[in-house]
Amino acid sequence: MKPATPLAEKLTMSEGGARVIPVPPPLFYALAFGTGMALRSATVPLAIDGSLTRILPGVILGGAGILLVTTAVARVRRRGTTLVPHRPVTRLLTDGPYRLSRNPMYTGLALTYVGATLLVGTWWPLLTLPAAGIAIWILFVAPEERYLATRFGQDYITYTQKTRRWL
Repeated sequence: MKPATPLAEKLTMSEGGARVIPVPPPLFYALAFGTGMALRSATVPLAIDGSLTRILPGVILGGAGILLVTTAVARVRRRGTTLVPHRPVTRLLTDGPYRLSRNPMYTGLALTYVGATLLVGTWWPLLTLPAAGIAIWILFVAPEERYLATRFGQDYITYTQKTRRWL
């Protein structure tokens, strides 16, 4: 029997792609947001005051997040690689939204989340967002980065030196 290894090492690389759990990453954002809304209902509302000062930024941030996610998804599909982290990546994407962020889908989801938080008018979901961010980092981003470094070598290292992880 093999000795146990840390979770991060177990989630490094699989036969196909990055070794990650087979749960869609948006679910982590949805769970954190739902938890924030449940906390609002179960405790004090922690309202965000000022409808115009929160609605307009909420629409802008939410819209920017949705745009970032959809352009990243479109780029992946157009280039014929995969959206699923545990499947093999056929190309290293460095253009389009990937020239702004190494993780435009996760960044876009976070922007959408913040925009939605402003629109619902409570601070609770913003307080639960770090839990989603930490889960995404540990369970997806770190294993994906290790996989891409192994898969694309110096090309990926050069890309990481030129492009920020988030924005």
